[in-house]
Amino acid sequence: MSDKPVPARPTVDLRSFTPARVALGRSGASLPTKPLLDFTLAHARARDAVHAAFDAPGLVAGVRALGLGATEVTSRAADRGDYLRRPDLGRQLDAGSAAALADGAIAPCQLAIVIGDGLSAAAVQAHAVALLQSLLPLLGEGDDVAIGHVVVASGARVALGDEIGAILGARMVLMLIGERPGLSAPDSLGAYLTFAPKPGLTDAERNCVSNIHKAGLSHHEAALKIAWLVREGLAREVTGVALKDESADRAPRRIGTALPE
Repeated sequence: MSDKPVPARPTVDLRSFTPARVALGRSGASLPTKPLLDFTLAHARARDAVHAAFDAPGLVAGVRALGLGATEVTSRAADRGDYLRRPDLGRQLDAGSAAALADGAIAPCQLAIVIGDGLSAAAVQAHAVALLQSLLPLLGEGDDVAIGHVVVASGARVALGDEIGAILGARMVLMLIGERPGLSAPDSLGAYLTFAPKPGLTDAERNCVSNIHKAGLSHHEAALKIAWLVREGLAREVTGVALKDESADRAPRRIGTALPE
């Protein structure tokens, strides 16, 4: 009987291309001690990210340092337990926040930005302000995108941005939010863009730029994609399945220009 062919590239080589847990080795019927301890640590970090404290005042200060106005709001989730058990509460503003936003809404804007804790406050603390720092110059090139108030939301789910955008009269809302922590990335930030936001929209009407973290998309790379989607979304008056990310191949058109024949 001939030996099994040896693959040209052993499985262990995959470890140089991915943080996924591959080719970990074996100790009897189980894992070696080190990979097992690494897994336990990663799991603990992911759980910690879900329950980490959200420094909303610190984010407000960071946003204001960039020259933008910022307001704090909260969802109807009274605490983290409510937030995790009742996702619907994280999609609705509490009455006081809704009233305060409505009172402070001065005039409609092209883009409202919402920063929400989501499932990883650690991701938001690490990346949200730095991403905005990379994004703002790109939105200000040529025909400026008029940015309204920035809202920092506690107990937030993605759809909370729809209600906030509608109250502020924004043509589009950009939600920066902590993504569900993974075993290799407990601090991954997501960016969701929705044209004509209003309560009741589905994820099919949003675009998402995800995996913004140290080992994923850099702040600069993410900002380029987001800026392209913002400009194209405003020009075409759509987001979601009707708007494909072609930022690597096409420059965005000026806002208000017609689609090519």
